[in-house]
Amino acid sequence: MSAKPSFLKRMFLLLWNTVNGIRKLIINVIFFGLLAVIAVAILNSEDDIIIEDQSALVLNLSGSIVDQKHYVDPIEMAFSQGQGNDPEGEILLADLLYTINNATEDARINSIVLDLGNLQDAGISKMTAIGNALKQFKAANKSVIAMADGYNQNQYFLASFADKIYLNNQGMVSLDGLSRYRLYYKSALEKLKITTHVFRVGTFKSAVEPFIRDDMSDADKVASKVLLNDIWQSYSTIVASNRQIGPDQLVLGTDEYLAELDKAQGDSAQMAVNMKWVDELVSADAFRVAMIERVGSDKEGKNFKQISYHNYRSLTAPTPKFVKNDSIAIIVAKGTILNGKQPAGQIGGESTSKLLMRARFDDKVKAVVLRVDSPGGSAFASEQIRQEVLALKAAGKPVVVSMGSLAASGGYWISASADYIVATPTTLTGSIGIFGMFATFEQALNHIGVTSDGVATSDWAGLSPVRELSPKVATVIQRHIERGYHEFISLVAKERHMTLEQVDNIAQGRVWTGKRALTLGLVDELGDMEVALAKAADLAKMDKFDVKVIEQELSAEQQIMQQIMGASAAYVPDSVRQTSVVEQFIKHWAGAFETLSMFDDPNHVYMYCENCNY
Repeated sequence: MSAKPSFLKRMFLLLWNTVNGIRKLIINVIFFGLLAVIAVAILNSEDDIIIEDQSALVLNLSGSIVDQKHYVDPIEMAFSQGQGNDPEGEILLADLLYTINNATEDARINSIVLDLGNLQDAGISKMTAIGNALKQFKAANKSVIAMADGYNQNQYFLASFADKIYLNNQGMVSLDGLSRYRLYYKSALEKLKITTHVFRVGTFKSAVEPFIRDDMSDADKVASKVLLNDIWQSYSTIVASNRQIGPDQLVLGTDEYLAELDKAQGDSAQMAVNMKWVDELVSADAFRVAMIERVGSDKEGKNFKQISYHNYRSLTAPTPKFVKNDSIAIIVAKGTILNGKQPAGQIGGESTSKLLMRARFDDKVKAVVLRVDSPGGSAFASEQIRQEVLALKAAGKPVVVSMGSLAASGGYWISASADYIVATPTTLTGSIGIFGMFATFEQALNHIGVTSDGVATSDWAGLSPVRELSPKVATVIQRHIERGYHEFISLVAKERHMTLEQVDNIAQGRVWTGKRALTLGLVDELGDMEVALAKAADLAKMDKFDVKVIEQELSAEQQIMQQIMGASAAYVPDSVRQTSVVEQFIKHWAGAFETLSMFDDPNHVYMYCENCNY
């Protein structure tokens, strides 16, 4: 159930907005003075970019790898993105794969250098797709080199696909495994005299646990442990195979780690070499020299021949073309499912449905691949989108779902009615459950001497966040939630050709990896976007086809601002983008309430997977 923003939430958000507002005010005064000069210089320099023969493509991946970029205010964009990349540090997976594949065929490019120091988030599913593209690059007798001052777990996963991994001689490789810890607010809410009302069905539907418990439930621990083990098995198997070492050599027990560290005389970098995690230790200058020996020096003779991802992408990006042939449309549903019209890069009940409708009425579109990367959200908006999937099928256009990093809860609801579902082995899916939640503040108000009293014509007319919830009303709400759960498992049973009992046994809000979902019957095949496109073509009986991405179009002004901000990000000091520990804490605390209160389902019923953030 959703309630209007509470006084507590408003207080924290006000504090956060005040701190953030002052910071932005100071920054903006400085920033706008530099922006015009920077933008002009960068835009003018684009014409002078030349790719020398036998150059290295430097994939300086900074920020997050996503299925769809979302448009944000240009000022917000400038301070949240990484060096030389896109809005909010977002790199489009399709763009990155296209760039690598193009470099594979480009005779001027003989090497790829993975610069992963600023890579923040990607997900194993997306990184595996990137790794497969790097394998194709290497199969063309080209080399992949990784270099960093240090590697965290995500960065190292991609680095493992390299022919050779360099590490700064003062660096280290951090391999820790996976964990899931959350903050719990039950005692804090009790002290604040805030009453939380939760209605749910599903033993493993743990999205609301932080508001009703002070610790993780046993059911959540069991499910999370199994899920983490599955994901880690995929990670360790791939990395170990790439590095030709045993999976058990990646994360060491504390005693074994200390023993290996002692062998290296306390040198973490040397330990990484001993463990065969990396191949060679070098300084930044030694790496420069090594790359000059490998690909040759640039015209100035000071560095190796190279071109950055951003510049190479700008030179080789395909030009938009009018689709003349029959096509398969790709529509991306990324993010939390909300109601109404949402901006580009987010899921809205109306806006995403409109994209599906465009595909339905486009005579050139013969099939649709719906790329789902969502933890769910509003039940009503999810059903709006699913109805458009049904309309596409009724129009004779097959729908194939390609699941990205996650397609859980409402994300699974919008997928269930597709003709075919493709997931990656590490996709997080399932979470078939439903909940409602809201808070009342009668105790907090009573504590300061404020009471609520009056008359109403019915129990429903008196419902308010400032009044105690009637037990009978609570029973009715719970009945609605139970009905919603029954509809969820009935939908899955019908579409996946299973019995209610079979679905209930694997539902209850539990999250599964794509690999397990295949054995459970929740998906049809393991694979990436290419597999989904091939299946859509097969269902539509198409031998040849174009691919058409249907998405919300940005205005010319928005596109120009994105290009300018994306190019000028390298000139924004890191200190500008950093936030203090206090700011981060306030934002996290306020965000705990924001996660649920941002939903606006008209029936106050949600299908959302909170435990899908690994």
